[in-house]
Amino acid sequence: MTGKPDQEVDLFVMGAGSGGVRAARVAASHGARVMIAEEYRVGGTCVIRGCVPKKLMVYASRFSDEFEDAAGFGWSVGEPTFHWPTLVGNLAREVTRLEGAYSNTLERFKVALVKSRAVLEDAHTVRLLASGECVRTETVLIATGAWPHFGPKIPGLQHVISSNEVFHLPELPRRIVIQGGGYIAVEFACVFAGLGSEVTLIYRGENILRGFDDEVREHLRNEMHRRGITVICGHTVAAVEKVDDQYITHLSDGSALTVDKVMFAIGRRPNVMGLGLDNLHVKIHEHGGIDVDEYSRTSVPNIYAVGDVTNRVNLTPVAIREGHAFADTVYGGKPTRVDHADVPTAVFTEPEIGVIGLTEAQARTRCRRLDVYKTSFRPMKATLSGRETRSFMKLLVDGNTGRVVGCHLVGPDAGELIQLVGVAVKMGATKADFDATMAVHPTAAEELVTMREPTARYGYEAAE
Repeated sequence: MTGKPDQEVDLFVMGAGSGGVRAARVAASHGARVMIAEEYRVGGTCVIRGCVPKKLMVYASRFSDEFEDAAGFGWSVGEPTFHWPTLVGNLAREVTRLEGAYSNTLERFKVALVKSRAVLEDAHTVRLLASGECVRTETVLIATGAWPHFGPKIPGLQHVISSNEVFHLPELPRRIVIQGGGYIAVEFACVFAGLGSEVTLIYRGENILRGFDDEVREHLRNEMHRRGITVICGHTVAAVEKVDDQYITHLSDGSALTVDKVMFAIGRRPNVMGLGLDNLHVKIHEHGGIDVDEYSRTSVPNIYAVGDVTNRVNLTPVAIREGHAFADTVYGGKPTRVDHADVPTAVFTEPEIGVIGLTEAQARTRCRRLDVYKTSFRPMKATLSGRETRSFMKLLVDGNTGRVVGCHLVGPDAGELIQLVGVAVKMGATKADFDATMAVHPTAAEELVTMREPTARYGYEAAE
């Protein structure tokens, strides 16, 4: 860069999502002069168009079950009705409130917020496209997240929406096709089904939720089928044709469905384009994210990256932890690595999924001996409501050490349960520790500490 910069800071953060905001706030608390740039809305994917509004939609979708279940407990609530515009309006107000809270946090810590796209001119110079100003910075943190990916170009792709647009639909689609098999696809399939839509889920793989335990995947698919969701695996959407206000969705097997909306949720790609990374030779990993070391440093020494843009573990709490660790490392005098092993996660389907650690397939390859404990039961609430649903729990235990290496839950409040189970697993708890813990009765969670006999054991014959 030639000439005097318009401003100078110690840290420039690109992207005001969960990871970027946390990094900026903590760095500022350590005394750094910080500027953060956001071209859309403060809060990023999670707050504006992801986890938070989605979870509120999940709550909304579950009331249909509550109204039905109430009859078995003696309640008569009449015929409930649902008003989509009310939900969407309330969601928008809550998102706006949260965006204000994030902005206020940055202001409180004296972080300069600029509403602009930022591009790297060189390793120490950032240009703000909205004003053309240049900012000189000692360190750069890239926290630009990821963006929905629509896959190969197909006829009619312009008619397809992503999860970004779901929160702004003017009306609830009576029929919807969702393509994808990951978190977002299965969660929204359950949301729309709960709100009264006719839902068809299309996934190219052999079963939904690739990467999860096989029995969890099968259990959820069966539960979705019970709820009236059509799940078609082994196929893709080949074309989308708009006819009046409807969409004819042509599948790869030659069949077609007529629906009111088509949504793709087939994955997200790191936001690395148009940031000026190519000119600086910032290394991009083969998985598409920015390549970083254990301290989130890129191949350019003063440039760091955290969150989904690195494509490591793409979860909001991970981005927050990475952002905090970066700030402590660079500005707090506390070099901090983030441990990406044994990260608990939840899928807010109906029923919920909560998991931590290894799947059974992984555990069988990594443990010389493996004990499997599992149970399936009807939730207590369903005994009077009459609802046909079942919970599922599985513990995977290293047969040599006794350590619990995996926990998989499907059922009510699985997300809440796995957070607490995650503490025990992260601490290295053994099956004996679980067994020594007194049960809380009557709860579903007590099953985790009362399963005494393994349902399967692997590796013992070979060892003998």
